[in-house]
Amino acid sequence: MRACIQQRFHQLPHTRFSFLHPPRIHAYTVANVENPSAPSREDYAYANVFLWNTMIRKQAENGDITRDPPLLYYIQGLRTGLRPNGQTFMYLLKALVCGKNVNEGEEVHASVVRTGFASSEFVSGALLGFYVANGFIGQARQVFDEMPQPGLVLWTLMIRAYVCLSLPGEALELFRTMRRVGVMPDMVAVATVVSASGLLGDLGVAKTIHCFIEKSGVEVDAFVSSTLINTYGECGSLTDAYRFFQETAMKNTVVWNTMIHQSLEHNNLELGKQLFDSMPERDVASWNSMIRGFANVGQYEEALALFHDMEISVFRPNTLTLLSTLSACASHGALEAGAWIHSYVNDNDLNRDGSLDSSLIDMYSKCGDIAKAIQIFEESPRRDLFTWTSIICGLAMHGHGKKALCYFSEMNESQVSPDEVTMVGVLSACAHAGLIEQGRRYFQSMEKVFGLVPKIEHYGCMVDLLGRMGCLKEAYDLIMGMPMEANEIIWGSFLSACRVYNNVELGEVAARRLLELDPHDPWGRVMLSNIYAEEAKYDRSMGLRKEIKEKGLKKSPGCSSIEVNGSVHGFLVEDDSHPCYNEINSMLEKIEKLMN
Repeated sequence: MRACIQQRFHQLPHTRFSFLHPPRIHAYTVANVENPSAPSREDYAYANVFLWNTMIRKQAENGDITRDPPLLYYIQGLRTGLRPNGQTFMYLLKALVCGKNVNEGEEVHASVVRTGFASSEFVSGALLGFYVANGFIGQARQVFDEMPQPGLVLWTLMIRAYVCLSLPGEALELFRTMRRVGVMPDMVAVATVVSASGLLGDLGVAKTIHCFIEKSGVEVDAFVSSTLINTYGECGSLTDAYRFFQETAMKNTVVWNTMIHQSLEHNNLELGKQLFDSMPERDVASWNSMIRGFANVGQYEEALALFHDMEISVFRPNTLTLLSTLSACASHGALEAGAWIHSYVNDNDLNRDGSLDSSLIDMYSKCGDIAKAIQIFEESPRRDLFTWTSIICGLAMHGHGKKALCYFSEMNESQVSPDEVTMVGVLSACAHAGLIEQGRRYFQSMEKVFGLVPKIEHYGCMVDLLGRMGCLKEAYDLIMGMPMEANEIIWGSFLSACRVYNNVELGEVAARRLLELDPHDPWGRVMLSNIYAEEAKYDRSMGLRKEIKEKGLKKSPGCSSIEVNGSVHGFLVEDDSHPCYNEINSMLEKIEKLMN
């Protein structure tokens, strides 16, 4: 590594690393000398550690370490007789973190040891942070263990390193060691340990840490309070989270938002709404949490109503607000509301960078306006993975399989690699267009070309494709060869194909598997009954119908919806709960008379 650095050093103009005093720089500028000869040792008389550190720090701030590697500046300074101080190593390690230069970082580590700065807590902290940023927790722990008497900062950094790498057990064990040697934690250390107990998901450990905080007298600020609430929620106890929220005196907006978030995470919308209405001060995050919470549980009308309330409040929706609201429109099929939000975005110039394009494409696709989705994609300045995936999946959803595959080819030509969701769209497009050979090829290319391991959704798409094309034996073999157990969706798709092609033998297998997965769902029995009826096996068909009746099994009622004046109205079979039920029936009777 050092040889490579030195080779690179000799390839670059020597003046780039010269520490020249202002008059000499001015002289070079006036003379317009592009390639001055290598400066003599006298040229370095004006150099000092401050300038040296400043140049290294600038590399860290600029992030351009490939053109001007910071280690070259360091080596050049050493050659001029400069001696590094703690700041030199801190700036150097910060610069190397930006470029993930592990080998060079180890070179610096060796230099730290040689120059006697290994005992500096700040330098050791920078080394520890460097190794953690690159995922080398073992080397980070070695740096920590080599400190004769690590202070609170270093203890906290090491505990936080374990938390950041999702190693809560190690973080908590280190905290116990810290207490045994008599180091008292502060608020930052306490919050870090609380986070570790949340990652562990052990409610007992969380309560033990909470008890320690109360007995130790450590000041509980808003950050610690919100972390405790979050930890209790992650451990599955909304009750303990709410109890602490009520008891704590530190209730700023962040703490309120954390409690609302945990309420919604536990699907307690009533508590979340109660807290939201009771907040002394709201911010954009408060509104976003509520909108996202309602959207996540399918209460899309409430989510859209909250968006309109926010729009007329003192707070302006941001990108996160619009993402949640567009998602609600897409799931609810609220095209009119989605189009209004699109206009709001354009009127307020909230999509200048195209970050909302993928959500807009998804919303228009799911609401039925695929032409508008295509228009947004074609006009989008942002052709990233998400926009490509949104248009491919949207086209597949609308049955435009060949067009979806054309876009996928363009995506590959643009050097944008697909992810698992993209491939679901591609395979779905093949299924809708009946492109069986392309489907097989794309499915096989997932691992070979794109390095993606097929998941159950991809197998489901292939079973759907093979079933549509009548390749029932191949579909069955694929199901039986899956690395995971097939779910009811895959067996249901396969049973539907058996129904279309009247394959009694495989239909019986699929129906039996469906009954094992959900004995109370009558759909499998109904489909198998229809297969028997098509094959004139009426005794078996009637036997299944009788079994459904005797067991009182009922299919989930069909549902349709329509959007009127921005509100989506849903209707179930034999459902008379709609407030305008009588008026709707009256109008239907009038239409029926006119048609007759």
